[in-house]
Amino acid sequence: MTAVQDERSPGRIASDPAPAPLSDRLTQRLTDTVGAPVRALREAPRRPLLAVSAVALLSLVVYAVVRHFVHTSMVDMVVYRAEGAAVANGTDLYALRVTEWNLPATYPPFAAMLFVPTTWFPIPFLRVAITLGNLGLLALLAHLSFKLVGWPRRELRPLGVILVTGCGVWLEPVFTTLRYGQINLALACLILWDLTRSDTKRSKGIAIGIAAGIKLTPGLFAVYLLITGRIRAAFVAGLTFLGTFLLGAVTLPDATWGFWTKYLYDSSRVGKTQIVDNQSLRGAFARLLHTADPGTVATLASGLVAVAGLAVAAWAVRSAHWLPRAEAWGVCCAAVTAVLISPISWTHHWVWCVPVLVLLAAEASVEHARPAAVRRLRWRAAFWATLVAFLSFAMWAAKPLGAAVLHMGPLRQLPTSVYPWVGLCFLVAAAIRIRARRRSAGAPLIRLPAQRDGGGPDAARGRQQAPAAR
Repeated sequence: MTAVQDERSPGRIASDPAPAPLSDRLTQRLTDTVGAPVRALREAPRRPLLAVSAVALLSLVVYAVVRHFVHTSMVDMVVYRAEGAAVANGTDLYALRVTEWNLPATYPPFAAMLFVPTTWFPIPFLRVAITLGNLGLLALLAHLSFKLVGWPRRELRPLGVILVTGCGVWLEPVFTTLRYGQINLALACLILWDLTRSDTKRSKGIAIGIAAGIKLTPGLFAVYLLITGRIRAAFVAGLTFLGTFLLGAVTLPDATWGFWTKYLYDSSRVGKTQIVDNQSLRGAFARLLHTADPGTVATLASGLVAVAGLAVAAWAVRSAHWLPRAEAWGVCCAAVTAVLISPISWTHHWVWCVPVLVLLAAEASVEHARPAAVRRLRWRAAFWATLVAFLSFAMWAAKPLGAAVLHMGPLRQLPTSVYPWVGLCFLVAAAIRIRARRRSAGAPLIRLPAQRDGGGPDAARGRQQAPAAR
């Protein structure tokens, strides 16, 4: 009997173990998920872990004191709760106005449906719960950022997660997210979780589609998947987004019709373009040109940056054979492009500074490990400059009062538009980095598009471990 015949014989089939029941597999997966952080903490070096934990705890205590004395309105949380109440009570979602600022609903109906559970609890409880939840999401974002970058080595990552969670609250986008009770950290975690999964996963793209259904800007990551060869994942993201639209249309038909035909295009509902809170390219151009409507100039500039940013992101991923941390560079370029080209990008939308800083820290660490004779300061300088920018609260320190925002001199233009400048510099640095790696390896500067092989960021990092690539 041949080997093939033997494998197909009844005796062979009968000897194979039966697959475990679905409930047992789900229980095992849940156990592995919950137990992973515990195992990681056990593997971490003890003394550094205790030192980092003490620093993080002290930082959070100081943050709690500052938060007590700084007015923490959590105004966006109040808006979300009102949206959920409008859905639950059957009232007009986009006619509501809440808080002393008369804030309206600006997200798609699908998002308002997700906010319904917030109506089950009083606001004082929600303030605490959402703050703690956002701290947990900050820890998750840090973990996903380290996973994306593939740095540092596994036993040191718990130290990084603890440090980012404790000290990351002082990054202005994170601080403002916590202050307003925003959902930016949740959206970033959804997107980054999807992007750090293997490309072979058939469900890859679902989380990006859900994030786009909540807030449209994450849809750019579906484009990123498409142009980097993850065709199936891009279509999964698109179909998931379509599903969120259909769910909203069936449940809230009037609100869905109003949002997609009218309210989506009314930028006045979101806020004023020219105020320093808006750290998008369009906001920077409004302040630079001293006008509330920068018009065609800002539109053309945003379009150019969209094409250039996505091109750099795709170039990074296509250069994975020569570029260490290629997937991380691609994802961060796509994220920075998304917040740059959005008509309104409030400062708290820039929570993508967390993976950007982790990536720059990884580059700086590799740079520092080189022999002194060839060691340079490029990435360490870039990391510290970027960190200072996101810790500076510069736009608030230089913020003029009232209509004076349209009459700022040159010295005030830089600090009041610090994030767009940082974002543009990051994209330029990424392009220079990719070009330098390809030239040093003797590779062509442009590689013809081809379907990427499976494996996602982990596979890409595996290809980057060769000494020549580092």
